[in-house]
Amino acid sequence: MTIGEWGALLRSRKLSCVELVQQTLAQMKAVEGLNMTITVTAEQALAEAALRDEELAKGIDRGPLHGIPTAYKDIFYTRGVRTTGGSLLYADFVPDHNATVVDRLANAGAICVGKANLHELAYGATSKNPHYGSVRNPCNPGHIAGGSSGGSAALIAADCVPFTLGTDTGGSIRIPASYCGVFGLKPTYGRVSRHGVLPLAFSLDHVGPLASCAEDIGLVMNVIAGHDAKDASSGDRPFPQFSPIRMSDLKGLRVGIPRSFYFQRVHDEVAAAVGNAVSDLRKNGAAILDVDIPDMEEANTAARIIQFGEATSLYAHHQNANLFGEDVWALIQQGRLIQAHEYVNAQRIRTLFRRDFDRLWTQVDAVIAPTTPISAPKLSDTTVAFGNEREDVRIASTRLCRAINFLGEPSLSIPCGKDKAGLPIGMQIIGPLFAEARLLQIASSLER
Repeated sequence: MTIGEWGALLRSRKLSCVELVQQTLAQMKAVEGLNMTITVTAEQALAEAALRDEELAKGIDRGPLHGIPTAYKDIFYTRGVRTTGGSLLYADFVPDHNATVVDRLANAGAICVGKANLHELAYGATSKNPHYGSVRNPCNPGHIAGGSSGGSAALIAADCVPFTLGTDTGGSIRIPASYCGVFGLKPTYGRVSRHGVLPLAFSLDHVGPLASCAEDIGLVMNVIAGHDAKDASSGDRPFPQFSPIRMSDLKGLRVGIPRSFYFQRVHDEVAAAVGNAVSDLRKNGAAILDVDIPDMEEANTAARIIQFGEATSLYAHHQNANLFGEDVWALIQQGRLIQAHEYVNAQRIRTLFRRDFDRLWTQVDAVIAPTTPISAPKLSDTTVAFGNEREDVRIASTRLCRAINFLGEPSLSIPCGKDKAGLPIGMQIIGPLFAEARLLQIASSLER
């Protein structure tokens, strides 16, 4: 059910906030084999729910999120509740304050029921965590949920909560959204505060919501977006209040379909599902235009250099490999090989790509492409096939997402079909800076 549907039950007194939290905790218990959480905050959540019920009884309504259960990826600071980062480094870390976004959601009436499992230190795309266990995909537990916000996406797909928070450095919101069949938004860089969020790569990290529908993403963004004096990178441009539109409202919308990169080395079922969504847009008035885009392989390379350098700057002083999973330790060691001139040149290239995309946005209002070139791989898979070629699961998963972090543009992943095995297929809608509301409107129109 959506935020609006749960809210209607709460306000009509057909359900209390306490009862809703009890149902949520029971559902989480029923599917605990999916390993979606690291910490469950049942006692705290029930106490908060009782307070939200008292407020409603007194006529105090904090808004659409009042009494709605949620969970936070376990890199968001939560006062008095441990924040592990999915790592042994922070296994006993208990913050004395909340992340800004956690405070904003709490003030809006949302109730945290726990901390979601993730890829260790948010540094990976599978959420196969050696310390806290692998997150399993609710659509098929033999498959990965994607990462690094794997638990955040899985909790929604398993009907535990209607929305969660995640982070995205190279696709970490959109990849699990794609693999689990939910909605996930990577906002414009700086649109949402990162204060009180464990960092991975300072100039690539984004905070954003995952949810079961576009409207719920918009409702959460209405609360969490906006300037934060505690985060120097946060912007001060107001977030327009989201409102859905119908398909008939798409007349005149210019949608770009990339001629290169995004539909290369992509499974046929994925390309077909995205193509069907594009056809729906065309039938309902959108102008579909083939567009040339910059060299996204080069953008990916530059983004990886930046991520290696920035992530390793955080963890290079640790000498004990036993504190890390093998994959994360290997990435940290790779980052040691990045030289200063390579990092600086990658940042210079970033400026050139920004100019190229600024020109692209004079031609189209949005670009549509697959989120991932595949549906969710099996837990045991290390590579995936594209014809006669094989590609590492981690590289394949991030290939179509990473460059958008490099650019800072907003990108929304939405489910657009299923493969023959019944696994979800994701499509991303990419737009110019600060165009989140428009992306959500396009997604909402497709839903309707």
